Amino acid sequence: MEPDGWQRLSDSEDEEPPAPPPACATCWRNLAGFWLLGLCNNFAYVVMLSAAHDILSHQGAPDINGTTQTPPVTPPSRNSSNTSRYDCNPISTGAVLLADILPTLLIKFSAPFYIHRVPYGPRVALCILCAWGSFLLVAFSTTVGMSIMGVVLASVSSGLGEISFLALTAFYPSEVVSCWASGTGGAGLLGALSYLGLTQAGLSPRHTLLLMLSLPLAMLLSYYVLLVPPPAVPQWRWGDSAVLHDPLPAARQPLMAGAPAKQGGGAAELTLQAKGRIVKGLLKYLLPLALVYFAEYFINQGLFELLYFRDSALTHAQQYRWYQMLYQAGVFVSRSSLRCVRIRHIWVLALLQCLNMVFLLAAVYFMFLPSIYLVFALVLYEGLLGGAGYVNTFHSISLESPPEEREFAMGVGCVADTLGISLAGAAAFPAHDYFCRLP
Repeated sequence: MEPDGWQRLSDSEDEEPPAPPPACATCWRNLAGFWLLGLCNNFAYVVMLSAAHDILSHQGAPDINGTTQTPPVTPPSRNSSNTSRYDCNPISTGAVLLADILPTLLIKFSAPFYIHRVPYGPRVALCILCAWGSFLLVAFSTTVGMSIMGVVLASVSSGLGEISFLALTAFYPSEVVSCWASGTGGAGLLGALSYLGLTQAGLSPRHTLLLMLSLPLAMLLSYYVLLVPPPAVPQWRWGDSAVLHDPLPAARQPLMAGAPAKQGGGAAELTLQAKGRIVKGLLKYLLPLALVYFAEYFINQGLFELLYFRDSALTHAQQYRWYQMLYQAGVFVSRSSLRCVRIRHIWVLALLQCLNMVFLLAAVYFMFLPSIYLVFALVLYEGLLGGAGYVNTFHSISLESPPEEREFAMGVGCVADTLGISLAGAAAFPAHDYFCRLP
C-alpha cells in the first residue's frame, strides 16, 4: 500500500482525470523532514569547528573519579618562542578543519559515480552511527589524535549525508531544496550557539558534547518516521536501486504537487560521457561557490584565532566561539532567505567574500581594528555571503537540470563547497605559521 499522499494510476484508470496533488499533511511532513535532516546532518560538523580551539588547546584528561579535570588557564602566548604578537596554538585550527572536511571531499568526489547503487536506508543509518561515534570519541578522548579521529567520523557523517539528501531532493518538489538549505543553516546557528552557551554556562566541553547525542536520534526519526518517501526511492533492498536505471512505467510514476516533471529516478543510468557533460555545464555555479567557501573558511580557520583582542572581557576561547556563532547566524539567515531574495550571479558573492578575506587578512597583519564589535559585524556579513552562495547555487541547479539528470547534478554540485573548504584548510597552515612567527 502506498504512503498517504502518493498516488498511482493503474492501467484501467488511464482515461480518468489526473489524481489530485498530495495531501497538505504529506507536503508539510516532507518540508519539515528535509529541514530537520539539514539541521541534524550538519550539526556535528559545526560543533567540531566550534570546538576546534578547545580540541587543540584544552585537551582534558580523566581523573581517578572519571570526571574531566579543568584545564589550566592558558598563558597569553603559547608559541615556543613566546615572542609573537599573537596568542597562537602550536597547531592551526585548520588541522581540525582538514579532519572535518577531507573525508567529506573524498566521499563527494567519488560518490556521484557509484552512490546511486546503494539504497538510501543503509546510507542514512551509516550517517547516524558515525555522528554518534564522533560525539562519543571526542567527548572521551584524552589526546588530540583521538579527538581528530572523532572529527573524521563527523566528517564522514556530514559528507555522506549531504550528497545523499541533496540527491534525494530530486524525487521531491523543488521546494524541499530551500528547506534543506535552511536546515543546514539552522545547524550552524544551533550548533555554534549551543556549544557557546553551554560552555559559557560552565559545562565542560566533554559534557557539552554528550548532551548533543540526541541530534543523531532526531535524524533517525526525521528520515524513517517523518519523511514520506515516494515509491521510486530505493530504500533497503539493494535490488531496489534498479529503479534508478530502468524507466518507471507510467502507471508507477508518483504524482507530487501535480508536477511529475520535477522528479528524478525515472531515467536510465547516465553514461560517463553524459556525466562529464553535466559537470562541464555546472562549472558556472561550481567555481564561484568553491571560491566563496575558500574565502570564508580561510577567514574562519586561518584568521579567527589570530583576531584576538586582549583588552576584551572575553577570553581567547570565548572570542573564538563568538566568531563561530555569529558566522553561523549569518549563514542561517541567508540560507533561509530564498523566498525573499534570489541571486543568480554567484560570482558577485564570490567577489565580495574575497574582498572580505583580504580586509580581515590586512586587519590581522596590521592590527588596526579598534574593537572586537567591528569583527563581530564582519563575521556576520561573511556568513550572509556564504549562506546566500550555497542556497542560490543549489536552487539554480535544481531548476535548470533536466529531470533525468537532476539527481546526479545535485550530488556533484555539493563537491564545490567542500573543495573550497579543503583548500582553505590547507592554506590556513602556512598562514598560521607565518603570523605566529612575527615578533
